[in-house]
Amino acid sequence: MFSTVPKKTKRCPECQQTFSDDLKFCRSDGTLLESLDNADTEIFTKRFVASTEPPIPKTTVLNKSPGPIAGAKTTGDLKPETKYAKSGDIHIAYQVLGEGPLDLIYVPGWVTHIEYGWEEPSLANFYRRLASFSRLILFDKRGTGLSDQSTNMPTMEQRMDDVRAVMEAAGSERAVVFGTSEGGNMAILFAATYPERTIALITFGVFAKRVYDPEYPWAPTPEERQKFFDAIQNEWGGPCGIEDIAPSRAQDEQFRNWWASYQRHSASPGGALKLARLNTAIDVRHVLPAIRVPTLVMHRINDRDANVEEGRYIASHIPNATFAELPGQDHIIFVGDQDPIFKEVEDFVANVGRAGEVDSVLATVLTVISANAKPHSLQALQALAKREAEWFRGRVAEVANTEFCATFDGPIRSIRCARAIRDGVAGIPLEVRVGLHTGLCEIRGSLVSGKAIDMSKLVAERAEPGRILLTNTVMDLVSGSDVSATNEGVCRFEGLAQECSLFALI
Repeated sequence: MFSTVPKKTKRCPECQQTFSDDLKFCRSDGTLLESLDNADTEIFTKRFVASTEPPIPKTTVLNKSPGPIAGAKTTGDLKPETKYAKSGDIHIAYQVLGEGPLDLIYVPGWVTHIEYGWEEPSLANFYRRLASFSRLILFDKRGTGLSDQSTNMPTMEQRMDDVRAVMEAAGSERAVVFGTSEGGNMAILFAATYPERTIALITFGVFAKRVYDPEYPWAPTPEERQKFFDAIQNEWGGPCGIEDIAPSRAQDEQFRNWWASYQRHSASPGGALKLARLNTAIDVRHVLPAIRVPTLVMHRINDRDANVEEGRYIASHIPNATFAELPGQDHIIFVGDQDPIFKEVEDFVANVGRAGEVDSVLATVLTVISANAKPHSLQALQALAKREAEWFRGRVAEVANTEFCATFDGPIRSIRCARAIRDGVAGIPLEVRVGLHTGLCEIRGSLVSGKAIDMSKLVAERAEPGRILLTNTVMDLVSGSDVSATNEGVCRFEGLAQECSLFALI
């Protein structure tokens, strides 16, 4: 028995499945559904009468050479399963698809929703093309999409931990790290901090700083950023910002509706505003020279949201980076012509070496010095400092002429360790001076060297007894945290090309 479906049923022109009228895109392959208003469709109901005629035998034809049948849907066309990785107390939603020879983890910009994103054909196509030559790892950053929401805004350090957690959950030891827009900043920091986990770095439409500076004049002014914040507060729920980030589809009503819904699925108005404010504090300029992995920087020439000069700046400050200027004005990577992007990415990935010993890493260096410490006090200090460094996931370093030195892959952990050491020595009793600086270190076993080590020691020597001093290289990376410090002014150190600002930890 069969019944007649109301005319409001929709059908996928690719897989021929039928769906209710409230859906716009096929749940299996993301194709735009077509209305069946002009033709009734017959589908079987749950009740049916079995035929009394004997079944007709079916013949199966085996192809001589196995391969995909033209027009057939494969598992790659279906949405992948969403799983969760644990990063501290936070659950991070992720997906894995593709069976390429190398892993590629995609770090998206601002807010996302890894399941609802598949509803938009251009984004689904972007994901599948990445998965055609890699094992693609997708995830929603904490505070967005299907990942846990957090009352406190995430720091860059926590976001890097999330990337590591997702890679570990997906069984990925090393991956190409591909970041777009604000996600590119996290990818840059990850590649500099964990070169042993990074096969290569790829960025698209990325900025190094998000507020105007005379030395970085392409970033928005504070007034322009405030207008953006106001737009989020007043316009969230609609296609917020679409005219600037996707101008080629700004008049496409169907895309506008999807983009508005995508943003609502990805974050609440308050969450989106907090993340926007967090992104505004980003400054990774000093991190760029520390990157030692193969790097491809891509930027559309007429990008309305991030000036192409920002891409040129980033590429020029990363050693041996490749810069590709692409046609177009859309900031969103999957909007506009994707072919030039994939030509650059596939050629780059095909030529990236898979091996290579890495001993240059970006790290925050903590140095402790004391004045006229007696031998037994010095031993107590070193034991205390080592215990605290290990607790905060630091790496104790052998450095001459210092009481104690350790390196950290995250600046916030180094700050917490510095506080613990300062407070802990009160029971010895002993007063210490602590200096923190983030920069490139050469690590060979337990031996650590490089300008960052020297800088940390010089900063410690400038500190008053019982105080912790840190340079702007550390402060630039702790946006979104509860770290408070007073600006001690600008100073110049011997051997350092540029002036730096010193901050005293409160």
